[in-house]
Amino acid sequence: MPIVFARSTTIHAHPSYIDAGIKHVRDIVMPALADIDGCLGLSLLIDRGSGRCIATSSWRDGDVLRSSEGMARMLRDEAARMFHATTDVANWEIAVMHRDHHASRGSCCRVTWVELDPAQLERGADMWKMAVLPRMEELEGFCSASLMIDRTRGRGVSSLTFDSAQAMDRNKERVDGIRAEVTRAAGATVLDTGEFELAIAHLDVPEMV
Repeated sequence: MPIVFARSTTIHAHPSYIDAGIKHVRDIVMPALADIDGCLGLSLLIDRGSGRCIATSSWRDGDVLRSSEGMARMLRDEAARMFHATTDVANWEIAVMHRDHHASRGSCCRVTWVELDPAQLERGADMWKMAVLPRMEELEGFCSASLMIDRTRGRGVSSLTFDSAQAMDRNKERVDGIRAEVTRAAGATVLDTGEFELAIAHLDVPEMV
């Protein structure tokens, strides 16, 4: 299976500029990325309360990810001005992408960042596939799930998408329990979690499980 890569930009925005930022990403950033050979798509998560937003672009392979950095930097700087934001950037390998069905308007995401020994990262990803994904598929309102990893830093980030904020809230306790069980078994440390509105859902990564 070919390895698909992703670049995520965390935008620390002023909350009052989020709607303008979303419009800019949809009208300017997405078409510009679509013109770059090897770009597969884009998603945008937003938290209106904190102003934290995450734009993730997907790339056919590591070479096109690296060669796109110049254009991506220009687009990122322009978007930061529209959001009145600062940004942090991370590159990832997409280890898992599974969709029960495509996201619709109102979908929300629960995102978890973890850290573990880089030597145990492959084992941790396998545990996520075998012990987390099948149980998430059983949850009411489950839409899709992804896992991205950084082999060098020993980091991972998982995203669970639900059909609505209500479905995400109803499953919160069960998701927390599964997460605690698997991270403990994998020897991983949870660094952060977040809940987001899925404002743009065009990552277009093929099924990878």
